[in-house]
Amino acid sequence: MLPNKRLISFCFVAGTAISGLLGSPATVASVDQRSTFLKAEKHVWKADSPEYQNLYQQLHYYPLQPYLDQKRLMDKIRLSDAAEIEEFLTEYRGTPLDWPLRKKWLNYLAKRERKALFLKFFKPNNDAKLSCTQLSYQLAGGMPEKVVLPQVKQWWLVGKSQDKACDPIFKQWKKAGYLTPDLVWQRLSLAADGGKHTLIPYLTGLLPKEEQYLGKLFHRVRRDPSYISKLSRFKTLNEKETQIMAYGLKRLIWRDPERALQTYQLAQQKFTFTEQQQDYLTKRFALALATKHHAQADTWLSKVKPDKLDSNLVQWKLATALKQQNWPDIQKTLLALPDRLQEKPQWQYWYARSMAEVGRDQAARELMLDLAKKRHYYGFMAAKWLSQNINLQHNPLLVDAKVIDNIIQNPAAKRAFELFHLERYSQARKEWNYWLATLSKSEKLAAASFAFEQGWFDRPIFTLASQGYLDDVELRFPMAYKDDIASYADKHSIDPSWAFAIARRESSFMRDAHSSAGARGLMQIMPATAKQLEKKAVSNRYLANAKNNIKLGTKYLKRLLDRYEGNLVLATASYNAGPYRVKQWLEKGETLPADIWIETIPFKETREYVKSVLAYKQIYQHKLNSEGESPFTTVLGMKIGTTSLSQ
Repeated sequence: MLPNKRLISFCFVAGTAISGLLGSPATVASVDQRSTFLKAEKHVWKADSPEYQNLYQQLHYYPLQPYLDQKRLMDKIRLSDAAEIEEFLTEYRGTPLDWPLRKKWLNYLAKRERKALFLKFFKPNNDAKLSCTQLSYQLAGGMPEKVVLPQVKQWWLVGKSQDKACDPIFKQWKKAGYLTPDLVWQRLSLAADGGKHTLIPYLTGLLPKEEQYLGKLFHRVRRDPSYISKLSRFKTLNEKETQIMAYGLKRLIWRDPERALQTYQLAQQKFTFTEQQQDYLTKRFALALATKHHAQADTWLSKVKPDKLDSNLVQWKLATALKQQNWPDIQKTLLALPDRLQEKPQWQYWYARSMAEVGRDQAARELMLDLAKKRHYYGFMAAKWLSQNINLQHNPLLVDAKVIDNIIQNPAAKRAFELFHLERYSQARKEWNYWLATLSKSEKLAAASFAFEQGWFDRPIFTLASQGYLDDVELRFPMAYKDDIASYADKHSIDPSWAFAIARRESSFMRDAHSSAGARGLMQIMPATAKQLEKKAVSNRYLANAKNNIKLGTKYLKRLLDRYEGNLVLATASYNAGPYRVKQWLEKGETLPADIWIETIPFKETREYVKSVLAYKQIYQHKLNSEGESPFTTVLGMKIGTTSLSQ
């Protein structure tokens, strides 16, 4: 097990903080207070009733009492409450209690055209409708146009349509001469390149007549980038036509590489691309061709200027070289990278490997010895290559008891932890983030330690990462949900350290985590996967339950492990990218050593995911005192190819 220095040093700290909390009715809620609050919430819609008033009075010291006030004021919002709303918003300005009420109040005032009150309560925000309304009311109130109208540009110059509430101020702005053809072109470009293309016809009509063909051309290329392949469609080859051509090329290379390559070759003879456009297109072509394993990938990768190389392109240069397993060429590729990139653990590992492969064992060993000191995927790989124990570099965070005792008296801190204990995690994180923004670095680290002691494990993980304190392994890799993970891992015959690693990587132990793709909970289970595993549809609420999620996650891990005959690397990759994609990668590729195969995974997300999970598994294996084989020993002794597919 890890040395328990942090816990030893924290005993006094936590004891002091908690005893201080218990000593004040305003800091930690009792079970009775929570019960009273939940009852009051149900009656807040009848705020004048004796029952609600009685419950409310019992919560005088309860941290979440302001949420009852907010709900009451928002329920039946009315002009007669203006004074109370003002008092509330003044007291809680900038906190998570502010915006929901302020937004509803401003919309209420705007609907009734109470301009003076609206301007009184308005605070700068990202809501276009409310911001445009504010500007219109300022003009109506006599504020000079030269003060108000220049502010309109930020709301007009976006790649989508704005709320109709912005139309009047846009009209005045345009009438005053602020709208120029250059601004129209800028917005049209935003709409075409990542924005709403349905806005393009409207903007095209705002261009000078002689340029309206450009808007139509841009729209055609947005809908079908292959439209650029007929160069006769470009009339003047001017700067804007060149911009459209460059835009079309950067999209066409992903859809139809051969046509894009041919079109670019011809376009270079006619168009005058800027140096910036040339560099950008070279990078896009190199990345797209490498991703597609195109025959010209090497050529285009070599065209990218050293100072333009990013981590993505370096990855593909390395992956392309590694696939050939021509170690002298791999060395040349690595040595050709800029010095700033040669300091990376990835570079150190592969350069050491290349030296070992060409017989320079001592030089390779020296590099590996240095790398093995790091708590990192490549550091762990180096340690196992050297047959050494891994180095966790555990350096526990030491926290002053007085600092914790002081910072947790903050009302936002009290609200955050109380919301957490009520399992209202989204609201709790908002209060936490607001509170954290008010703290110094040392106070933020103290807050992370206290959150860990309270069982709020995701906040220390994110907070320590944001503050650059990465060496407290206890805080960054907690044994969260230990009993459930151990129980279900045992039931499904998988290594619990693997399940811990997956949960840590997927959600940082946020039980309410959900992705844009629809994955839910600690282990980010897709509803379709859950349905398949349970043989019936399951609700999002079911997946948000930690125990249910762990049960399904470990069951799915076992299924994937069996599918790949115990191959941990392929099972991990499949958990992230899906079995179908992994099958495609195996069918298209040749058999490679596992460390090389991982480095050549086409999806960056999956490639980094596999590395992280293997590293996390090693850490949790150490924390669990597991006697199983290190995942890195397995990787270094394994080859992956089509034979890895189950028949």
